[in-house]
Amino acid sequence: NGWQTCGHQKVSSQEDTGASSDRVSTCGETPNEEALPADGDEPNAARVEVTLTVQTSLVPTSAPLDVSVDDVNDSSLTIKWKAPETIGEAGLDGYTIEYHLDFPAASDWVVANKELNPANCYCIKNLTAGDLLHVRVVAVNPGGRSEPSTLAEPVPIREIVDRPKIRMPRILRSCCVKQVGEQINLVIPFLGKPKPVVSWLKDGQSLDTKRVNIRTSNTDSIIFIRTAQRDDSGVYEITVKVDSFEDKATFTLQILPGPPASVKLVDIWGFNAALEWTLPKDNGNTSITGYTVQKADRKTGEWFTVLEHHHRLTATISDLVMGNSYSFRVFAENQVGISKTSTVTKEVATIHKRGIVYKPPEYQEHDFSEAPKFTTPLNDRAATVGYTTKLLCSVRGCPKPKIEWLKNQMIIGDDPKFRQISSQGICSLEIRKPCSFDGGVYTCRAKNAQGEATVSCKLEVKRMYHQITRGQS
Repeated sequence: NGWQTCGHQKVSSQEDTGASSDRVSTCGETPNEEALPADGDEPNAARVEVTLTVQTSLVPTSAPLDVSVDDVNDSSLTIKWKAPETIGEAGLDGYTIEYHLDFPAASDWVVANKELNPANCYCIKNLTAGDLLHVRVVAVNPGGRSEPSTLAEPVPIREIVDRPKIRMPRILRSCCVKQVGEQINLVIPFLGKPKPVVSWLKDGQSLDTKRVNIRTSNTDSIIFIRTAQRDDSGVYEITVKVDSFEDKATFTLQILPGPPASVKLVDIWGFNAALEWTLPKDNGNTSITGYTVQKADRKTGEWFTVLEHHHRLTATISDLVMGNSYSFRVFAENQVGISKTSTVTKEVATIHKRGIVYKPPEYQEHDFSEAPKFTTPLNDRAATVGYTTKLLCSVRGCPKPKIEWLKNQMIIGDDPKFRQISSQGICSLEIRKPCSFDGGVYTCRAKNAQGEATVSCKLEVKRMYHQITRGQS
C-alpha cells in the first residue's frame, strides 16, 4: 500500500508537420512511513500529477545569397556564397552543394559533399576538363532544405591563363574634370586571357553610342567623346569579364561650366569701366555660383584678377591708370570649380590723358664714324736669333678697321712664321724664332671706310756669340 513512481512517458509526436509535443507526467516519489495514507483513504489514489508541454516551430532557412565562382582549373571548381538572409530559430546546420553537367540537360543533380559543409565556400574536385557545370547551393537545418541558389551561367572546367584585372590610371582615381566642348579621350588598360569581354555603364545605364565611342583591344579600352557636354557628367563603370570571372572599376567624370556667352564693354568714364555679360550656354550640370573678372594692360599683356566670386552679370572696374588701354575677360564658376576658358571683350577701354601733352625734345643723332688712328705706335726693337719676339701697337676707329702687317712694304699674309692677332684694338705680330734674314722695317696698316693709317718700326736680329775660356776646347 505504498507510493509508486510513474516515471516519464512521451504521449505524442508530430513529425509530418514539423512540430512536436512532449508531455511529462510525474507521480510523486517513493513514499516513506510519514507519507502513508490515513485510515479511510484509498490506498491506490495518486497524490500529485504535473504535466509540462513544449512546442517548437521548425522552418527551413531562406536561399543562400550571391553564389559565385572563386576559382577554377582543369580538374576542380571552387565556389563561394553568402549566408541566407533569414535563418530562423531552428538555426543552420550547413550547406549541400550539388551539380550536374550542361549536356545532357536532363542529367540528375549530384551531391558533391557527403557531409554538410559549415563554411561559405567549397571546392568540387575530380572534374573533367571541358565540361560545362551547373552548380547550386542548398542550406539545411532541422526544418529541412532551403530553396536552392544556382549559378547564373554554367562554368567551363578549364585552366584560366590570366584573370581579368583593370589597371585604373591614377588620373581617374579621383574626379576627372573636363571643360564643356573639350575632347575627351580616356584609355583604361586591363589584363586577362583569353580576350576579355568589356562592357560599359554610365550611372547604371547603358552608354549612348551616338555620343560616346568605345574602342576595345586585347589590352585596353578607350572611351572617346568628341565634344563634351554637361550631360556627359556622371559615374562610368567598366566591367572586364573572362568566362565567369570579372573585374569592375568606376570613375567620375565632371564637366566644368563654359565661359559667359558674351562680354560687353558698356561705358568708360574717368578711371572706370563698366562691363556686362550673359549667362554661360553650359553650366556644367550644376548651378553657377559666381564669376571671376580679370584685366590686362595692352602694353604688358599680363592678366590680373580684379573681382572674385562676383554674383551679378554686371561689374564696374575702377582705379585704371591714365594713358593705358585695357582688355577684360570673365570666367564662370560652379560647385566643381572655375571654367578653364574665358570670354574676352572685343572693345578696348582706353583711359585718355588730360592736361598738357608732353613733347620730348628732338636730339640729333651723333655720328661716331672715325678714321683709323694709332694710339700706341710701334717701337724699334732688337731681337736675338732663335728667340721669339713680338711687336705691339693699338688703334681705334669706327667702323672697326681691318689690320694688315707688312715687312719691307710687302704684305706678310698667311706666312706661318708670323702670328697676327687683333683684339679690342690691340694689334700684335709674333715672329717665331727669328733668324738674321727676319730683320727689317715692319709696318701695321689699319683701313676702314673713313680712311687708313700706318705705323712702322725697325727690327734688328742679332747673333749670339759664346765666349770660350781657357781650358775649354
